[in-house]
Amino acid sequence: MTDSFPNLHSMPLSLLDLAQVGPGETVAESFQHSTDLAMYADDAGYERIWYAEHHNMPSIASSAPAVLIAHIAAHTSTIRLGAGGVMLPNHSPLAIAEQYGTLAELHPGRIDLGLGRAPGGNQAVFHALRRSPAASEQFPQDVVELLRYFSGAGVDGVQATPGRNTQVPLYVLGSSLFGAQLAAATGLPYAFASHFAPQALEQAVEIYLRDFRPSPLPGGGESEPYVMAAAAVIADDDAERASSELHKAKVSRIKHLFNQGRNLTDAEAEMLLDAPPGAQVNEMLRYAAVGTPDQVREQLDRFAVHARADELILAPLAGDREVLLGTVRHLAPKG
Repeated sequence: MTDSFPNLHSMPLSLLDLAQVGPGETVAESFQHSTDLAMYADDAGYERIWYAEHHNMPSIASSAPAVLIAHIAAHTSTIRLGAGGVMLPNHSPLAIAEQYGTLAELHPGRIDLGLGRAPGGNQAVFHALRRSPAASEQFPQDVVELLRYFSGAGVDGVQATPGRNTQVPLYVLGSSLFGAQLAAATGLPYAFASHFAPQALEQAVEIYLRDFRPSPLPGGGESEPYVMAAAAVIADDDAERASSELHKAKVSRIKHLFNQGRNLTDAEAEMLLDAPPGAQVNEMLRYAAVGTPDQVREQLDRFAVHARADELILAPLAGDREVLLGTVRHLAPKG
């Protein structure tokens, strides 16, 4: 664990891609953008790209991360790819072990599996997936099951094929103290969702580092704690353009979170920016790094120290494709 970093080039940088479907875009076009982004990141020295499982969201196309990872892996060569994450209550551990075991056999040494206990959708999504909200209560046991499948120990005589002995690395995702406690108890790396839920960051990392124990489980995690922290980013040579993209992102987030059963207009969302909903969105983006490339690097340097992070996961926030890709280029490790 490192307490300070001289600059971003001294630590791994990774990307979170939600396969966003922009206004007027098709899902197929979104996937092509994700492929192009991954091909660039592969050459530019990024450590990994993660794809997050979300459901019933027209603007996000990463609902089936394993399928998307398979496609991206076939178009890249060295960058690690994974789920950031799979919402485990939506699935059986065996099915996930088989899916990511298949990926690991096809692309050895390149596949990650980040795990979350949120549903990735609302009650209607749970019903459509034939799951129950109570499945979240099984999350710790399900994580242990996955460790056993990937190690080859199996569960009650059942083996994951593919999956067995692939040792796919697991990461616990979280935005609360629960995930920190679970990651510490299982000896797994911990990734904190500070790009949209920053409130518990400091306390969660403190608990994780304090309570971390190497895992006694088959195929267990790390010998030392490993903290990953996510940050929303917009970097552009024109600081005003970056600021404008941040403003648009806040308006979009208000329209998504506070629609109250109807589609808010941009004007209505703008009015809410100066009301409690706007304060809530500002809090969600507390750690967003926005500005010129040099300004963003400086902000991320400070954030890495604050989060006591070993690795940063950058979540490009701009809706404009040119600014989004430019952000990834400006902050590239080999840039």
